[in-house]
Amino acid sequence: MRRPVPSRLSALREPAMKLLPGLALAFALAAGATWLAGLPAFSRLGFSSLTLAIVGGMLLGNTVYRSVVTHCHFGVTFSKAKLLRLGIILYGFKLTFQDIASVGLTGILIDVLVLSSTFLLAYWIGHRKMGLDERSVILIGAGSSICGAAAVLATEPVLKAPVEKVTVAVATVVVFGTLGMFLYPVLYAVVRPFGLSEFAYGVFTGSTVHEVAQVVAAGRAVSEAAATSAVITKMIRVMLLAPFLLILAAWLARRRGGSDATGGRRLVIPWFAVAFIGMAGFNSLQWLPAAAVEALVAFDTLVLAMAMAALGLTTHVSAIRQAGARPLVLATALFGWLLTGGALINYSVTALMPW
Repeated sequence: MRRPVPSRLSALREPAMKLLPGLALAFALAAGATWLAGLPAFSRLGFSSLTLAIVGGMLLGNTVYRSVVTHCHFGVTFSKAKLLRLGIILYGFKLTFQDIASVGLTGILIDVLVLSSTFLLAYWIGHRKMGLDERSVILIGAGSSICGAAAVLATEPVLKAPVEKVTVAVATVVVFGTLGMFLYPVLYAVVRPFGLSEFAYGVFTGSTVHEVAQVVAAGRAVSEAAATSAVITKMIRVMLLAPFLLILAAWLARRRGGSDATGGRRLVIPWFAVAFIGMAGFNSLQWLPAAAVEALVAFDTLVLAMAMAALGLTTHVSAIRQAGARPLVLATALFGWLLTGGALINYSVTALMPW
């Protein structure tokens, strides 16, 4: 007697059941982080849901998670890999090409110069002078020069970096982005008598502070006008993430001499970065209702928070301790450059190309 052929639904049921516990745990952590980030006490401090999700994940990951890791492993791994790419793609709905036009060529040029100079400085200091491993340097450089934790997460699939290196890079973003969020308004109060406008302060903040949430907090500490120019400039920086990943992938392929079966060099294109630009372009057409875009942005925040929670769950404090003080020293140097070099770039570009 022939045994019945299982249906396609039955064949999919077992893998889905393996994913469910880990996905549920990552979702619970992400939902809790999103809720906390919306509270005034946390929003005033600029703590985003991504930051809170990785902290919560690390707290559980180094305590009770060890007792359930066998049940949650598949879902947690899925969250920090597949959901991460989905989150970066949907991140494009936070941007439009109209945002770029509102700041103009000057803002774009400032962002490009800040990003490229910060990343190149990170590589020169971290890899050439301090002897840090290349993956750590690239992750810290990406987080400092582009958009904080989201940039670190987006760079990880291109590098295939170990989880502890990703976590260390995210930690540097949290530390120095938070410091900048409080320091920038104080610096503005000092230099305001010399004629720095709120608009120019916003552009400087958006082009040099790490996280989007931190940019918002630092801008609003001065005025809503400063916050507006800061956020628009920051969004342009975020949009530069996609070309950065494509250039990085091409550079790594060339350096490592990767080859395909025909003997030619093989370039692994991060397609999620291309899709990210596509989503931003689609969003620029404004075909979707504002409510639908807001829902997609909220969903994307949740998805990225799940990826961060999963990253925290798989991070062990001992691995971070083994990284030593050098990543922090590198991040300190980059923060100093963002303050001084970023100010010099802003001043020079605006002097050559007045608003």
